Amino acid sequence: MPRSHEVAVAGDAPYTIHIGPGLLDDGALLARRVRGGDAMLVSDAHVAPLYADRVATALRAARPELRLHRHVLPPGEAAKTLAHFTDVTTALADARMRRDATLFALGGGVIGDLAGFAAACWMRGIDCVQLPTTLLAMVDSSVGGKTAVDLPQGKNLVGAFHPPRAVIADTAALRTLPARELRAGLAEVVKYGALGDAGFIDWLDANAAALLAMDDAALAEAIARSCAHKAAIVARDPFEHGERALLNFGHTFGHAIETEQGYGGLNHGEAVAVGMVLAAQLSEVLGLAPAADTARLRALLQRLELPVALPPGLDPDRLLAHMRLDKKAQADGLRFIVWDGIGRARVLAGVSETAVLDVLRR
Repeated sequence: MPRSHEVAVAGDAPYTIHIGPGLLDDGALLARRVRGGDAMLVSDAHVAPLYADRVATALRAARPELRLHRHVLPPGEAAKTLAHFTDVTTALADARMRRDATLFALGGGVIGDLAGFAAACWMRGIDCVQLPTTLLAMVDSSVGGKTAVDLPQGKNLVGAFHPPRAVIADTAALRTLPARELRAGLAEVVKYGALGDAGFIDWLDANAAALLAMDDAALAEAIARSCAHKAAIVARDPFEHGERALLNFGHTFGHAIETEQGYGGLNHGEAVAVGMVLAAQLSEVLGLAPAADTARLRALLQRLELPVALPPGLDPDRLLAHMRLDKKAQADGLRFIVWDGIGRARVLAGVSETAVLDVLRR
């Protein structure tokens, strides 16, 4: 059995990321994060049948007096809307959740983002404990306190920064994860090496087969290293005024792909994989990075069975239009996370739309 890991996230609202098998059954660990006598478990129709009863049983064993409610949402990115945000806040109102209540977000990135946003807004902010059940959520969306819902015009356009009280990542939950979702999470793992740790790329190259085979020790190590990278950046830039933007490497392209496909084509991790290759190609076009580094990134993503090219039929001009509404765009034009090569990402403002279209039309 792999050892458990703990990663501390510093800042004005510090918290701990707990990583290891069996944590969803650890009632003492779960209950330690509940300050009042009320809690709500928010999940979706895929995850709730697998884990909601277990989490509830563990919590009640540790805190028999706890008033525990649950709310189940439809699965998938299409549920990450203002309408379902309203459903969650209505459920909190109906359950008479007070300011010392705790919301447990049990599921993947959609649940973490939506439930976290509800926690940020209910009575101007209640505690949220993230219980990620997908690899992508464990290494990315559950960490850092960025919460949001989507609009038809783009991803994550309405949201708030709301750090969790804790992140509890039960690696045993990955056993029920479809292979496609595991691979999607590996795209975000690769991102951490691409943006700031060339040595991590070496490690991923050496452990790609073990990760795809769901080797417990390899997955726990990848999650812990990814979380440590993100935690360090978040602590230095909690509200994304500077360095934290690096965590969006590949996301400007990726979000445009997801939006143009109506959140029904590539999933988030797959879109980010394509987006990272496009960001590396943009860096080439701008004369910032060697083609050899793009080739190495593409080869690693292919080894992890991830897509590396735009899906057919997408209009470059429409993708560019989505990028103009990206949260990183500013008055001086498009901002992209580019790199000077593997492990050396940076923010570049005022990127030429002609260069972006050149990459998209390749």
